[in-house]
Order: sequence, then structure tokens, then C-alpha cells
Amino acid sequence: MKKLFATTGRGFEELLKVELTDLGATECQVAQGGVHFIADDETQYKVLLWSRLASRVLLPLAQSKIYSDLDLYSTVLSQDWLSHFDERSRFLVDFNGTNQEIRHTQFGAMRVKDGIVDYFERQGRSRPDVDKDNPDIRIHAYLNRENFILSLDLSGDALHLRGYREETGVAPLRETLAAAIVLRSGWKVGTPLVDPMCGSGTLLIEAAQMEAKIAPQLHRMHWGFDFWKGHNPSAWEKVKTEAVELAETEFNKNPHPHFYGFDLDHRVIQKAQHNAQQAGVAHLIQFKQSDIAALRNPIENGEKGTVICNPPYGERLGTTPALIALYSVFGQRLKQQFGGWNASIFSSEPSLLDCLRLRSHRQFKAKNGPLDCVQKNYQISDRSLTESEQNTEQSAVQNLAFSANNNVAIDFANRLQKNIKKIEKWANQQGLQAYRLYDADLPDYNLAIDRYADHIVVQEYAPPKNIDENKSRQRLLDAVTATLAVTGIETNKLILKVRQKQKGKNQYEKLANKGEYFYVEEYGAKLWVNLTDYLDTGLFLDHRLTRKMLGEMAKGKDFLNLFAYTGSATIHAALGGAKSTTTVDMSNTYLNWAEQNLILNDLDAKQHHLIQADCLQWLEKCDRQFDLIFVDPPTFSNSKRMEDSWDVQRDHIKLMQNLKRILRPNGTIVFSNNKRGFKMDFESLAELGLSAMEISNKTLPLDFERNKQIHNCWVLSVV
Repeated sequence: MKKLFATTGRGFEELLKVELTDLGATECQVAQGGVHFIADDETQYKVLLWSRLASRVLLPLAQSKIYSDLDLYSTVLSQDWLSHFDERSRFLVDFNGTNQEIRHTQFGAMRVKDGIVDYFERQGRSRPDVDKDNPDIRIHAYLNRENFILSLDLSGDALHLRGYREETGVAPLRETLAAAIVLRSGWKVGTPLVDPMCGSGTLLIEAAQMEAKIAPQLHRMHWGFDFWKGHNPSAWEKVKTEAVELAETEFNKNPHPHFYGFDLDHRVIQKAQHNAQQAGVAHLIQFKQSDIAALRNPIENGEKGTVICNPPYGERLGTTPALIALYSVFGQRLKQQFGGWNASIFSSEPSLLDCLRLRSHRQFKAKNGPLDCVQKNYQISDRSLTESEQNTEQSAVQNLAFSANNNVAIDFANRLQKNIKKIEKWANQQGLQAYRLYDADLPDYNLAIDRYADHIVVQEYAPPKNIDENKSRQRLLDAVTATLAVTGIETNKLILKVRQKQKGKNQYEKLANKGEYFYVEEYGAKLWVNLTDYLDTGLFLDHRLTRKMLGEMAKGKDFLNLFAYTGSATIHAALGGAKSTTTVDMSNTYLNWAEQNLILNDLDAKQHHLIQADCLQWLEKCDRQFDLIFVDPPTFSNSKRMEDSWDVQRDHIKLMQNLKRILRPNGTIVFSNNKRGFKMDFESLAELGLSAMEISNKTLPLDFERNKQIHNCWVLSVV
């Protein structure tokens, strides 16, 4: 009899204990990360061959206290290694853990290796070689503070590597985790199992092997005990032969297949089919390409079973709208097609599981790599839905996919719907395709929602650090869900961004490289926007009335647009009949954008000049004069391409001094900025011979009327 230790993923220890007991192990004791047990030779091999949950099976050789690297070395050196393997065997040390003296696992592994090879030399033997790729023997060393355990790894490669999965999809589950999910799902052998988003088929394959009584390691070629002197070949052959015969017997029964896998990607389906073939269960599983929105119950005889699934989930916020829609539709199809069935869904996003709109009766926590995940089990109502009820259900999912008990979320949806009725009617009358629908109206939902034709941009203002991250995440999910439901837009046309305070060059940093541009109309002007690649879209919506005013003022005039961004003010001035326009910006990207805007509006390039330069440096050297100047500088900038930093409060008088120099008699300067609390220096302006009139209220459109301080705007003229 031997004392052994089987490792497993965190949270699966009790499940592994039950499995080991069923395999004949005795005195099973749960520990963190595994189970201690006692087994004879046959049981030891059964555990290695049959365990679906164990990651490794270890034979502990020594335990000691480690206070220095010398203690570690001495413990290893004192072992009788020749009783376990000879010098011709290649070995590898897996070292896990650290303490105050052994601070690096590589150093720990090196000291264990030193102790082993020095032992052989002291016995008058050759030094055994280390082999990192294909070792004959694996030594497992575990250090937790001063406690050290030295073991022989009887598994060899980790036991989650079954050998059948040569082809995988995106983010595949480990086979051991997949087996645990199946065991916790409530699925019973002999009943149907459906995976609507099966990926590479791991969940179905693990379940099918359970039903077919195929040992998960039946086809493993190399074991950690192959070169171990304690290996009992006759006991191993008996255990393996029994497993082979059992699998063959079950295969010859040729049961009717009742495992069904669906996935939208036909390439992934091909991989799943190949994996099932390798695992010996291809005859039990039917794979088919299918969209979750068209999911149907494949069982026609009324037999009940289990739906099991590991749907997509992710940490990137950009995936949120599509995921919310996916889970919402999935929940709808479950209720319509699988009445009376059980369902078990595994995800790292509990808030996404809420979008299923199902009440779970059991749930389990687990880890998938670094991700904290949850598995929830559901019992789907057996009452069939009438066509009318299905329509009502579908409408409910579309219009309120979040929890009906979340009154704050419902308030948000109601506010958004009210805003849409008011603003969209006005926008249509004005000839506007880009406008704001919601601007942090409710304190619990601190975000902005903008429409750009048939697209929606949701910008979340980054919450303070004292706000609970999970609570903030849930509210964002609620907001996106409500926005999708209320606006009715396609999920791939909702863009989600997190907006933080921008300083200097950060405001120009690229977020993506999709290159997806389309144009929107604004008072007759056509303007290109890009909703994904940059923090801003190419069009500042709050300056819409200012642009319209400039178009009305520009007829017959030479117009200058400084800090021009994508040149939208230039387009309005040109369409308004400007004699000429000059557009200056430091960014080549935005100047190219402005050029495309000119082309889009069929404006003659000969009249419209684009200049790439530091606006302040260009202004000091400019020797032309203009009738109408629009300047909308940043609040602050310290770009490396500028000679000095810029602060609009500190430097606006110097800017006006240079602008007056190039302003024709009776000319006008329109000056705008976004600094809250900006104060015009009237005294210094008077010394320059300029007067200023604030027109901020007149340039604030209906969709920004709640945000009085979003910008300030001034008209300046020569006294």
C-alpha cells in the first residue's frame, strides 16, 4: 500500500475525493489543491488511467522544513534515488512555491537537481542527464513557507492532456475542467446532452467517454512510472487490459447517439469532429453548424436531457454588446425549445448569466486559468409556450434583458426612451444624423450615449476608485442591455468606450485599427466619422451650432480654422460660400481626414488649403490675413511636437495677440474651448483693442442642454 497525492484544480477537491473513492482508493483526505489517499498497485494504476479530474498523481518521498538552500540541498541529497531510478534515466524537476530564502522556482529546481546528481556521483555512478522535453522521470518539489514536499510524479505529462485534442478552437477548456463541469451539470449517463456552442467539442467528448466507459488515459503512450523501479508491470497490464476490454464491449453495443454539438463556425465543427474521432466517440456525437439564434431541440421523441455550455465571455469591454445579445437570445431559445430540460452554463461573467433570465437552483465556483468562473444549473419550465407567448417572451428579451427586479436599470431604460422620443424628432427636423441621446442624466449611470446614423456609441466615464468594480460592471451591462433593447439596433453597431481625462498626446492615441469610416449628415454637410479607432469619432457633437453659425458667417470671406481636428468647421464654412479656407492642424491623420471631408462634399481643393503644423508656431510666422477665424484649442497640451506646453487659461491672451495681427479690419474671431470655469481676461483684451461677447448659451444644442459647461464660446472683434 502506498500513500499518494492527486492534484486537481482549486474547488474540485471534494469531487476528486468521490472519484478516487469510487476507483478503490482508501483514507481519502482533502487538502488544498488535491486529495491524499492510500492505494495498492492496481488501485494506483486505476487512478492514473481512469481519473478524469486529477492533474497529477504524486508519490511523496520526503517532507522536511526548509530554512535555507542548504536545507533544500541536504533533503534531496539524503534520498535513496537509486531505489527509484538509475543513472541512465533522464529526469526533470518541477519546482513550485517559494519562501524567504528560496525566492525563485528556477533556483529551487536547480538546487534539487544538484542534490540528485551529486547523490549519484557519491554512489560512484554517472551523473544522470536532465531532459526538459522528454524526461523519463519527473520529480515534483513543492515549497510552502518552510514546508517542503519532495515527490515522484507517476503521471509524466499532466493528466488533462488526454491525447485526443489535436485541434482546438478559441480559449479551449482543459479536459479536466470540462469533465468537472459535466459531473456538476446534473447530466445523467444515458440521457441526451446538447452543447449549443460546442467549440472544439471538449464538453461533449468528455461526457461521451464517460458513457462509453473509455478510460481518459487509455491511449497515453508515455507515463511517469515507465522508468520507475517501483513499477509493477503485471498489475499495470491487468488494469489496462481490463480498460481496453471494457471500452471494446461498450463500443460493440453501438448505442443510439444522443450527444449533439452546434457551433456557428464550420471550421471549429470540423476540429470537433476530428477530436471526437481521436477520442473514440465520434459515433456517439452529432456535430452541426448552427447559429444560436436558430437553436432547436434535436430530440423529437420528447425525451428530456441536459443543455451544457461554455459560451464566449471576455474581459474586453468591446465585446460586451454582442455578448449581452448572445446570452439574451440563448436564454430565449432555452425556454422556447428545451422545456423540462436541465441546463448548466459555465462563464466568468455572472452578470452575463443574468441576461439568460433564468433562475438557477445550484451554482459552483471554479477557476479557468486566471479567471474566476461560475457554473450555474437551471431547471427549465416544462410548460410549452404558445406562439403568442413566444412573441411576448421575445419582446421581453428585446426590451428588457436585464433583471426585472433592477428598478434602477428600468429607470435608466425609461429615461433613454423618453430622451429618444424628444431628441430624435428634433434631430430629424434639423437634418441631423449625429446627436446625443443620453448624457449622465441619472447619477447611477454616468455615461454618454450618442447616435451616428444607424450606430450607437456608449461612452462610460471611468468611475472613481472608491466605486465597487463589480457594481460598476453590472451597471454598465444593464446600460448596454437597455440601450440595445430601447434603440433596437444590431449588436455589431453598438460601440462601447471608457472615457478618462485626457492630457497632452493621450487624446490622439489610437485605440484600434479597423479603418471603418462612414459619413453622417449635419445641416446639409457630409462628414466622415470613425467610431472605433480613436477615443473621439472625428466630430465634436456639442459644437454643432457653432459650425452652423460659421457657415452662415463665412460667405465671401477668407476663413481660417486653427486646431482644426478633422476640418468639420471648414466644411460648413466652405458650403456657406467662403471665398477660401485654410485648415491648420498638427496631425497628418486629421488633415487627411479633413481632405476626405472636402472630397466628400465636392469642394474644389484649389480654394481650400490644408497645412500640417504646430498651430502656435505657424500663427507667429503667418503673413496672411483673414476675415473669419475659428480657433478651438485644447485645454492643455504638452505634445513632444510642440516647443512649449499650452494652457488655454494661461496662454489665451498671447493667442489673441497673434490672431489680431492676421485679422482684417471688421474681421471676426470665434473662440471656443472646453475648459470648465474658463475666465476671459477682458482687461488684457481691451489693451489689445479687442472686445469679447460670450455666446456659449446660443451654441448649446438641445441634446446638450443639461451640460451647460461642456464648452464655452466667444465672438471677438476689433474695438
